[in-house]
Amino acid sequence: MARRTTGPSEQPVAETIVDIDVAAEMQGSFLEYAYSVIYARALPDARDGLKPVQRRILFQMSDMGLRPDRGHVKSARVVGEVMGKLHPHGDTAIYDALVRMAQPFSLRLPLVDGHGNFGSLDDGPAAPRYTEARLAPSAMAMVSGLDEDEVDFVPNYDNKLTQPEVLPAALPNLLVNGGSGIAVGMATNMAPHNLVEVVAAARHLVDHPDATLEDLMRFVPGPDLPTGGKIVGLDGVRDAYATGRGSFRTRATTRVENVTPRRKGIVVTELPYLVGPEKVIEKIKEGVQAKKLAGISNVQDLTDRKHGLRLVIEVKSGFNPEAVLEQLHRYTPMEDSFGINNVALVDGQPRTLGLRDMLTVWVDHRLDVVRRRSAYRLERRRERLHLVQGLLIAILDIDEVIQVIRGSETADSARARLMDVFDLSQPQAEYILELRLRRLTKFSRMELEKEAETLAQEIAELEAVLGDDARLRAVVSGEMAAVAETYGTPRRTVLLESAGGAGPVAARNATPLQIEDSPCRVVLSGTGLLARTSDDSPLDRSGSRRAHDAVLADVVTSSRAEIGVVTDLGRVLRLHVVDLPALPPTQGAVSLSGGVPLEEVVGLGDGERALGLVPLDGQGPTLVLATARGVIKRVAGEAAPNRDTFEVISLKDGDRVVGAARCEDEDHLVMVTSDAQVLRFAADLVRPQGRSAGGMAGVRLADGQRVVHLAAVAPSAVDESVLVTVAGTAGALAGTQAGTVKVTPLGVYPTKGRGTGGVRAHRFLRGEDTLLTAWAGVGPRAVGAAGQEVRLPAPDTRRDGSGTPLPLPVHAIG
Repeated sequence: MARRTTGPSEQPVAETIVDIDVAAEMQGSFLEYAYSVIYARALPDARDGLKPVQRRILFQMSDMGLRPDRGHVKSARVVGEVMGKLHPHGDTAIYDALVRMAQPFSLRLPLVDGHGNFGSLDDGPAAPRYTEARLAPSAMAMVSGLDEDEVDFVPNYDNKLTQPEVLPAALPNLLVNGGSGIAVGMATNMAPHNLVEVVAAARHLVDHPDATLEDLMRFVPGPDLPTGGKIVGLDGVRDAYATGRGSFRTRATTRVENVTPRRKGIVVTELPYLVGPEKVIEKIKEGVQAKKLAGISNVQDLTDRKHGLRLVIEVKSGFNPEAVLEQLHRYTPMEDSFGINNVALVDGQPRTLGLRDMLTVWVDHRLDVVRRRSAYRLERRRERLHLVQGLLIAILDIDEVIQVIRGSETADSARARLMDVFDLSQPQAEYILELRLRRLTKFSRMELEKEAETLAQEIAELEAVLGDDARLRAVVSGEMAAVAETYGTPRRTVLLESAGGAGPVAARNATPLQIEDSPCRVVLSGTGLLARTSDDSPLDRSGSRRAHDAVLADVVTSSRAEIGVVTDLGRVLRLHVVDLPALPPTQGAVSLSGGVPLEEVVGLGDGERALGLVPLDGQGPTLVLATARGVIKRVAGEAAPNRDTFEVISLKDGDRVVGAARCEDEDHLVMVTSDAQVLRFAADLVRPQGRSAGGMAGVRLADGQRVVHLAAVAPSAVDESVLVTVAGTAGALAGTQAGTVKVTPLGVYPTKGRGTGGVRAHRFLRGEDTLLTAWAGVGPRAVGAAGQEVRLPAPDTRRDGSGTPLPLPVHAIG
């Protein structure tokens, strides 16, 4: 006993101090707290797959009439109703649970239809006063039947209201939507699954209660995540289905695309479960800064509501996109692990459940729900049939019924006399006393007889269901099938048996990060397509006749080198060979249809045209150019400047380059003019000049004429080379006239000196006044605008003969 000090006017008060063991008090308090967390907060019930707060939200929304066909209401109103009536905890926890049930990236089958900002994988939701909610269609399958005694109701926190102990749950919510929670001393983490697959397995279990795990896994091969993606390696999934614990790896869905005309990229359309794009971008930036990731130039998030997730990762030139993707899987959340720990409450006790256990619990729950519902409906229909039978008795002798009622002094005496005169029960007599006069018609009697017949049939069916376990299971199975048909969706996640890129063996055999610097040949087609071959073997000129398009220019190089595109403005545009598509190895033919359009990889100006290709190392044959005004220039062999664009000739105003080729000193240069004059002279007559020089006189032109073609022919190839000339009318629109063509052996034209006039190569017919195009070389191939071949005539040895009409206009000769 102890006394405390008192004031002058106070009387001393006795207090009792009880000695309590602190360890025992802490143990008892902790156990109470742990019990509360485990059973009333963190773990879902295995029957409906819901935690208490989730169950209370759905029940209260159903009680408020927030069905899918009604309008949305403020989320704050739902939170307030749930907190005030059922869940006496913080509003934040209630709203967080509501938000998660509305997020399509969190639940495989959302139970709440949210309107407004309910957050994303990277950002939280708006405040409850800004968002609205109502039940999703799938939630109606969870709460339907609550008014038919399908489940038990328990008191709420203040014993003033009741709430369902568990929902009827026509959906296998525990497996379909999964769940996560951290209790005291235990935790749960369940993966979502596909509704159609889970229902198929459950129906098989209904029909075959002794089904094995292997039988059920034929229907449920693995999880089906809301965000799609891929699951690589299924051993952990099998362990989880057998024991309730396991893990698997999820991988993003990607594809390699041309994100820019000159650069490839990795486009991510699906990410692992619960991984947001901002997290991936952050990890990529950290990896690039730490030099763990190589070959990445930029990352862009192009996600929108119309097209969904689209994360574009640009790959640097020269790097293999597949190898960069392997790095991303290793160092970023684009490949993530998911640990399964199926802990749920079964009969009020936490248990770790495998696939068969979870299905068994739900199937048993549905059997119990349907049994209770059938018993409830049977009782209600029996009661109704009893009333209808009494009403039919009264209608048959309605005059006497009325007389009995009128002759009674009170309602009680009327009820007693009806029961005595007509042998009715008390409920029947009460119902007759409340009868409305409009029910006394003949039509009403027919309705009652039909209703009695229907009720008798329904009673017989319900009694059969309750009396036969096979009939009960058939009803449950049919309802499961209806749910799957109504709410089922196709599988989103791809299941891969092997990881296909993990482990030390895969690391040793991984794709090389950078593309190998192997020999190749770059070709430019007559229709403006660029491509590279897979080797440096010479082009088969005869074989190329059978392929698409014609080769306008080609250059031997390597896959990691740079080449230049020579244009008619005297510019050279730098081009990375690795940016060009690689054509597969060919056998006697080169198909250029797989090339990329020239304008997509180099920046051509308005009206600028590509003429040829040249290496940029300054080695090998020199570049020779010819302009429309008859100027010829050989560019001295020197390394190209380190710029994307540079000039190789100084052009006068109004002049343009019309031909570009590579030649040795002993080669022959062939210049063809618009008035069908051909000049052939030795290349060593043209002194090489620097890039800034303007060239020298190449051919003497008549007034109003211009050069239309330049070719360099090796001395050994002169005898087999031909000159192709196409004549037409200068005033016609380009590409609209076919004209006439003439093929002449090049050897019939004599060599002359540089700067002189040529010799006639084509006699114009009536209406022709110019050469539309010309070409000199071995194995000519003419093509139309679409790349189709235009047949050329046999060679004509007459030097100044006229041409043969063409079937369609010639777009290019190569």
